[in-house]
Amino acid sequence: MNIKDFIIKDNETVLDALKKIDEHSSFGTRILFVESKDGKICGSVSDGDCRRGLINGKNLASPITEIMNKKFTSLAKGIYDVDTIKKIRTLGLKYVPELNEDGSLYEIRDFTNNKSYVPVDAVLMAGGKGERLRPLTLETPKPLLKVADKPIIDYNIDNLLNCGIKNINVTVNYLGEQIEKHFKNPVLDVQVKTVREPKFLGTIGSIKFVKEWQNDTILLMNSDLFTNIDIEAFYLHFLKHGADMSVAGVPYNVNIPYGIFKLENTREIKGITEKPSFHYYANAGIYLIKRSLLDLIPDDEFFDATDFMDKLIKNNKKVIRFPIAGYWIDIGKPEDFKSVQEFARNIRKS
Repeated sequence: MNIKDFIIKDNETVLDALKKIDEHSSFGTRILFVESKDGKICGSVSDGDCRRGLINGKNLASPITEIMNKKFTSLAKGIYDVDTIKKIRTLGLKYVPELNEDGSLYEIRDFTNNKSYVPVDAVLMAGGKGERLRPLTLETPKPLLKVADKPIIDYNIDNLLNCGIKNINVTVNYLGEQIEKHFKNPVLDVQVKTVREPKFLGTIGSIKFVKEWQNDTILLMNSDLFTNIDIEAFYLHFLKHGADMSVAGVPYNVNIPYGIFKLENTREIKGITEKPSFHYYANAGIYLIKRSLLDLIPDDEFFDATDFMDKLIKNNKKVIRFPIAGYWIDIGKPEDFKSVQEFARNIRKS
């Protein structure tokens, strides 16, 4: 839908509103936003507002301003209000206007079908050789290998788009021309930009070649992960804890099938623990980072995200962990790639 499809002028009538709502009902929207003569959004009108107005004595020729909701929920451009986001979720609102400082409409944010709005820029690392997956990656870059007839990277792009993220960059190197061709055309009206790294620069080094930033927070992730991480929850957790960097972690349990000695002085047994289990979080390769900290990444030097993490910790920055509640699969070996196919097909069916 075009953003204009959500707008009705303040000099139009209840009948005009009903016609426009009916015209676009196939898109799943039953709400319009009222624009005043000076270009400001002054209210919202739903089909329910129209019905209630008619019940209360208004007629089809009544001005839309007589039935509109003046206390509508909106977002302010450039300001991420956590309480407003929670309100949107609680009320089950589907479309919410994002307003410029002067009250005019900047964007319509889509919250239907678990979609969201997260003000971050995304960088997907897609330059690796995928050596553990050879021979599958001899002629095809790992992010373009298909899982259930769809390239791995496209699952991640879809997740980003569902969060309203529009500044998406993909850094490429090995067989990069294939990925550049893959994103030649826009995806749902968003142009995914590819960025060439001149040499292999690790899992974060090539981020320095991204030319345009629009937000203060960067979402960095490996492009070849198969995951449904909740990016909105990830970002809210990042804000709540005032972090400089947040690292997504996947639960990893180690079960030892034997009795383990409790030793003193390396040899004296003080007890035994039968078949203990140890619980850890493994690095999932997904990060949120304050953009102001990117200057700590050296230029033209091999540098991994874990090196960056260590550097932040040494500089007394706040680095936290976010536990992934959904699924996360690292497709490392050919047998992993084979097993994930059935998993993906089952997800599509559900």
